[in-house]
Amino acid sequence: MPSATRQKLVEAATRRFYRDGFRNVGIDQILSDVGISKTAFYKHFECKEDLMLAALDDQDQWVQNIFRQMVREKGGESGSGQLRALFDVVERIIGSTDFQGCIFVNVAMEFRLPHEPAHIAAARNKRALEDIVCEIATHAGAADPRALAQELCLIMEGAYITRHVTGSPETIAVARRIAEQVINEHLGPSEEKAENGAAKVLNRRHRS
Repeated sequence: MPSATRQKLVEAATRRFYRDGFRNVGIDQILSDVGISKTAFYKHFECKEDLMLAALDDQDQWVQNIFRQMVREKGGESGSGQLRALFDVVERIIGSTDFQGCIFVNVAMEFRLPHEPAHIAAARNKRALEDIVCEIATHAGAADPRALAQELCLIMEGAYITRHVTGSPETIAVARRIAEQVINEHLGPSEEKAENGAAKVLNRRHRS
């Protein structure tokens, strides 16, 4: 369990890094936000990069949790419903008043070399989200869950970047239309009936 001071540092750093950029922010700015000394800082982190990676890890956990939670809340038990609910999460993220792009895309652009720790953290987040979508695609009965997950994740990434660059309020509607076509191509327009039929079979087996 992280200490309260450590968590305050992580949260303050996340806000600063996201708003001003990772390379542009100095330790002194974060310490001023939190109201602690450098001596106190070094009790929790060895350097700025250490704090930066902790902030990325914290965001990674938040993003994964919010995706899992919201797809269940918005999509219900249906796998196809949960796939469509992915874009409810995207809408929530890009609709935020302080949205300035995906923090993982941002950091990967600042630290471009694939072997840099921050770039590795960004790639790890993208793989984790693809795995989540792949799980849902499997639940939905997709013949090739990985391919469906890759295509939907690409649409989500496009939505983040398009909204960030253009500010267009139509971004999420466009993303939903494309995603609907992709989902139907992989599952077919009668996937709801197929899922319902499979659920009935399972229920009969449980009762027998």
